[in-house]
Amino acid sequence: MTTSADIAVNAVLEIFSWVGLGLGGVVLLVGVILALADGTWEPVTVMIDDDEDGGRIARWFGSDGEVGEAHLTPEQLRVLDGQDSASVFARRDSSGRVRLTRGSSVVRFVVWFGVGLTGLGLVALVISWTLLFAAG
Repeated sequence: MTTSADIAVNAVLEIFSWVGLGLGGVVLLVGVILALADGTWEPVTVMIDDDEDGGRIARWFGSDGEVGEAHLTPEQLRVLDGQDSASVFARRDSSGRVRLTRGSSVVRFVVWFGVGLTGLGLVALVISWTLLFAAG
């Protein structure tokens, strides 16, 4: 015999299953698109020097042999404070961009959020099926 509590639990699990799997899949797709748009970042060693505007500039040789040059952001200056050279990441096919990490924190967040939603949907689906077949 099915009680109203069983029906409510099954309804909540069904909602979590659909929302988790559906929205999780969409978020993961957005994460893949963001990762592709972010491009390829390769490790480089930069030489840090003062520029004529009073800021700091990083210069490096890319894998294609071209010289790259980028003005350092305040955050990068804070992390690289006082260094004359550093290991950073430069975007391939773009000679004016560097960052301190290989991957983008936005891409990482979106992908992990999608994984979490998909995991929630899968767990809710397994529990729902278990309750369905255990009661049947």
